[in-house]
Amino acid sequence: MKSIFKLLLLTFVFSLNFGCFEDDDDSISGITDIKNFVWKAMNFAYLYKDNSPNLANDRFTLDSDYKSFLNIYNSPENLFESLIYDRENVDRFSWITSDYIALEQQFSGVTKTNGAEFNFYYIPGSTSEVYGVVRLIQPNSNASNTALIRGQVFNKIDGITLTEDNLRMLLNSETYTLNLATYNTNGTDAPEDDSLIDGTETIALTKTVYSENPIFKTEVITSNNEKVGYIMYNGFVSDYDAQLNAAFGEFQAQNIQSLILDLRYNPGGSVNSAAALGSMITGLSSGVFAKLQYNSDLQSNNTDYSFRSTLSEGNSINSVGLDKVYVIATGSSASASEMIINSLKSYIDVVQIGTNTVGKSQASITLYDSPNFQRQGANPGHLYALQPLVAITVNKDNQAVPSTGMIPTVEVNENVSNYGVLGDINEPLLAAALAAYQTGRFTIDVQGISPVIDSNSFIPHSQEMYID
Repeated sequence: MKSIFKLLLLTFVFSLNFGCFEDDDDSISGITDIKNFVWKAMNFAYLYKDNSPNLANDRFTLDSDYKSFLNIYNSPENLFESLIYDRENVDRFSWITSDYIALEQQFSGVTKTNGAEFNFYYIPGSTSEVYGVVRLIQPNSNASNTALIRGQVFNKIDGITLTEDNLRMLLNSETYTLNLATYNTNGTDAPEDDSLIDGTETIALTKTVYSENPIFKTEVITSNNEKVGYIMYNGFVSDYDAQLNAAFGEFQAQNIQSLILDLRYNPGGSVNSAAALGSMITGLSSGVFAKLQYNSDLQSNNTDYSFRSTLSEGNSINSVGLDKVYVIATGSSASASEMIINSLKSYIDVVQIGTNTVGKSQASITLYDSPNFQRQGANPGHLYALQPLVAITVNKDNQAVPSTGMIPTVEVNENVSNYGVLGDINEPLLAAALAAYQTGRFTIDVQGISPVIDSNSFIPHSQEMYID
């Protein structure tokens, strides 16, 4: 498995001033040892270090001052949270984990899951009770071996009525049972008078260790006597770059004239994978794809990510060489998904179909408790690691993704009463993308309602853009 620490910290300057105190690691042990790691790692790499006074290089004059500060916090988690800058508005994405093994598995596409993903909506007339809609079922997963299908509605789990407050608890269970329901539009287009009818059918789901191939579906669609490539790509996972390249090799072989890139459920991932995808779409093999900018102490490490002609393993990149791309994106599309849209628009036309994206332009990195914060040499006494924001990404024109998200050219919500079949030309979002391609009609056309939250939101680090 590839290491998740992907930034060449050996190139960093380690003579940064951590203050005037001398750190006596021999006097620090156990939970304090972990807190010591948390502060030093954040002081070193955190993007918003200058906005967090307790991370200032001259914050502590004496060793005793530093130790007293650490003792204020009863856990590494509490210390970490105290160092975050404006959690509600600016840094919504930095995390600490007590199990970096699970984090590494997640980044490589390996998780413990039942293979079902859900969108959740408020029950009409309620601001707390919700219902779920099955949005995706992973192939060869536990869910794929049940009667579950995309678009099914449920309003209870294990017989418990769903609310915003209990979703995390219920979905975190190793096994649970969906209580299916029927969504009733009451014969109108207005969602305000819709209702749910309790059903009798239940479906039991069990989580297992699962390796997700992010290339969920590829198709070549004939439209206006031209070939349109369609790919649903659900995560920028570098371990699957070769498979992504193979999919574009097929598009290239079939000489597609246009491409619909479906990122509606893609929460992000590898920066390098995003740059590779940019080259696959455009045919560009040089030039700035994106820029990464670090905190004030690490400005020398600001990096330009370029388009390129080969993958990291050396294989040539297959490209379709397009000057326009149609991207399906929603409120579940984040980080590297938004980077693709933001970076490509400096070079080609990008027509975005769906809804506003998450609004995350920052990249993170895994920091371990080792002398240089890399995986090698990590403290064997614990499994804590940090995943803080360390850089902000901008495109060639120095434009970042707005915190409010990327605004669609054609605004279309998934319709609760008609999710459609993914990859089918009649599925509402794909149909809207094809209509935009066929007619050039880019008017706003809102349908349906936006989800309150989706099931991936409860997976730690699900919206990461990590540096590799």
